[in-house]
Amino acid sequence: MAASSNSSLSGSSVSSVYSEPRSPRELPKLYQLQQEAPRPKRIICPREVENRPKYYGREFHGIISREQADELLGGVEGAYILRESQRQPGCYTLALRFGNQTLNYRLFHDGKHFVGEKRFESIHDLVTDGLITLYIETKAAEYISKMTTNPIYEHIGYATLLREKVSRRLSRSKNEPRKTNVTHEEHTAVEKISSLVRRAALTHNDNHFNYEKTHNFKVHTFRGPHWCEYCANFMWGLIAQGVRCSDCGLNVHKQCSKHVPNDCQPDLKRIKKVYCCDLTTLVKAHNTQRPMVVDICIREIEARGLKSEGLYRVSGFTEHIEDVKMAFDRDGEKADISANVYPDINIITGALKLYFRDLPIPVITYDTYSKFIDAAKISNADERLEAVHEVLMLLPPAHYETLRYLMIHLKKVTMNEKDNFMNAENLGIVFGPTLMRPPEDSTLTTLHDMRYQKLIVQILIENEDVLF
Repeated sequence: MAASSNSSLSGSSVSSVYSEPRSPRELPKLYQLQQEAPRPKRIICPREVENRPKYYGREFHGIISREQADELLGGVEGAYILRESQRQPGCYTLALRFGNQTLNYRLFHDGKHFVGEKRFESIHDLVTDGLITLYIETKAAEYISKMTTNPIYEHIGYATLLREKVSRRLSRSKNEPRKTNVTHEEHTAVEKISSLVRRAALTHNDNHFNYEKTHNFKVHTFRGPHWCEYCANFMWGLIAQGVRCSDCGLNVHKQCSKHVPNDCQPDLKRIKKVYCCDLTTLVKAHNTQRPMVVDICIREIEARGLKSEGLYRVSGFTEHIEDVKMAFDRDGEKADISANVYPDINIITGALKLYFRDLPIPVITYDTYSKFIDAAKISNADERLEAVHEVLMLLPPAHYETLRYLMIHLKKVTMNEKDNFMNAENLGIVFGPTLMRPPEDSTLTTLHDMRYQKLIVQILIENEDVLF
């Protein structure tokens, strides 16, 4: 009884709806159907039922048969009762009248009421949502089945009016002074920009780094009427009407989410922090080639730390490293990690290593981990190098670019080995477990793979000019 995630009306309706892109508020058919859906009618038990579960009300009629339930509902559309199963005592059923028949659903409670995926605070809300879903899926079955065949997503439709204005704003050079005399109209237009408009604007922005990123969809309850930004149809139901991308804010039907391209353009307002954020999400949100924390830290290290003894091996004070982390999370690219604030370069190297360790998906991703380990086990040096190169090509673009930039930096570190005493093997020991972790959280696997992790990083550093 959980609401379906998609919709559609007749074939002719579909063609007329999509003759040209429109505002979602011009597509009221499914919204009207929701308004027309039967309303729930609770059938109260006239007697006090013993052993009634405390989370059910007087709509609970105790142990009765399906036939008795059908008789109590009296053929009234939207009428419902709760009963305990005769065959399985302790199991409860929602009996609901819809479409001139009585429908029976196994009812569950875990703090909230549910018969499917959706959880409800009250039985009344569960029945209301169920009746809306049943009514719309009955009246608009054909329309629902065709809903994703001609989506507005690619031609944006109602979003095009703001695209040009937003494109100008997003492509503004970082060196150009920010205007202070923004009119109220411009401010309002930009503030109300939807995720769909942002996607269109960023797609047309030449400075944007076109890394592919999947949307991070999560079930969402919308307050007030909402329309799907993929198919432009109404998102029906009381709760969990669809899904929202937690990175860019795109709102779509659950079923439509399966058809949305991997073109998420994260919104900085939704990215709460720098550390512990997915690498591709961060670089797309900041419109950079690599995570800005990597660029800033490496720039600072190369400016004043390449000759520091034990660089990357010597640890800085944990408390100060946490301060740097908080500075990036709070201030982003404006974080001050200069020598005036952190004179010990080991604090900066510690902050960079911590960033890599905190990534939810390591730089060398879980998907490629075993392939890298297998490559490291090849005894022939030339074949091993070729195998490593092949696996590198499997990394997501943002991960590849970050790893490439880091290896160029670490190569510079080894060129100062006479002063810092850090060669490729030493750096491999430090960065092996930092850049790659086994998919399964196994201490035994980690210990067993440590020498191969070290070897992979050592190979990447020594051959960075060939591999990248």
